[in-house]
Amino acid sequence: MRIIVTGGAGFIGSNLILFLHENYPDIEILNLDKLTYASDINYLSSLKQSGRYHFKKLDLVDRNAVKEAVKAWKPDGVFHLAAESHVDNSIKGPEPFILSNVVGTFNILEECRQFWNSEEADTNSPNRFLHVSTDEVYGTLGDEGSFTESTPYAPNSPYSASKAGSDMIVRSYFHSYGMNTVITNCSNNYGPHQHDEKLIPTVIRKALKNEEIPVYGTGENVRDWLYVQDHCVALMRVFEAGKAGEPYNIGGENEWKNIELVHSICDILNREVGDGPEGDYKNLISFVTDRPGHDFRYSVNIQKIRNELGWSPTEDFEGKLAETVRWFVKKYS
Repeated sequence: MRIIVTGGAGFIGSNLILFLHENYPDIEILNLDKLTYASDINYLSSLKQSGRYHFKKLDLVDRNAVKEAVKAWKPDGVFHLAAESHVDNSIKGPEPFILSNVVGTFNILEECRQFWNSEEADTNSPNRFLHVSTDEVYGTLGDEGSFTESTPYAPNSPYSASKAGSDMIVRSYFHSYGMNTVITNCSNNYGPHQHDEKLIPTVIRKALKNEEIPVYGTGENVRDWLYVQDHCVALMRVFEAGKAGEPYNIGGENEWKNIELVHSICDILNREVGDGPEGDYKNLISFVTDRPGHDFRYSVNIQKIRNELGWSPTEDFEGKLAETVRWFVKKYS
């Protein structure tokens, strides 16, 4: 089976490629990535000698380049992860988010549709397009309740709005053209190889440098945390067995206030590294002005993917978080 993974040099995409390569020997992978500041192709260096992994530097906004890549590779399926994803950056400058997340999604989706409807396409191929999105499209929650697949969209940042727009385009291709699409909406991921700008790597990096650890507001905002390897398993489960045209929420059932998570990371660093000011890295925590439109709480209901596809997340958050911290300590050392 020939698969395209877009954004495969990013955090989730690179972990997905390694997962697919290790566990599915019949899959051949083409990684399409424009290699932005958030990309790191070196994380996939172990696959350089593999005949089943291929890389092409490509910006999905370039429609002609996308067309050429799809026609040359002749994919049986696509995992579409390429996206600009940092909320703060989207507030400072929204244009790259609209281009990459909306226009880029349209280009790869439309070129796949045209190819899969052509005489060159394999009629025995699944021709499935899996679009990876975020729980942020649903907006924000209060103290109770969780997002379900039927929760109305209410994005509150240019990033989440651009992802909501891309979701709607993918949805329309199922209803208008009968295209074999599925959409996944995940909660916050954590694990090895996450970009330095994200919360968990930032806490670790700042702590090891004995710099202030910035926490928005009072740190009361709540996020649901999903281990990236669990996410990879869920994505393949949806690709293989998800119902065409359906969305699937993927979450960790693992909610933490930001300040509680930061405290946990500091406790792990205290045990693993030491050298925090006055013996505790928590002394570096500094509360900073909250960002505009900061969603208070995300919580993802995963009953649909659990009941229909038999997937559940790992329950070992403390162990996986400790492994993640050790991975970043080694990187920053």
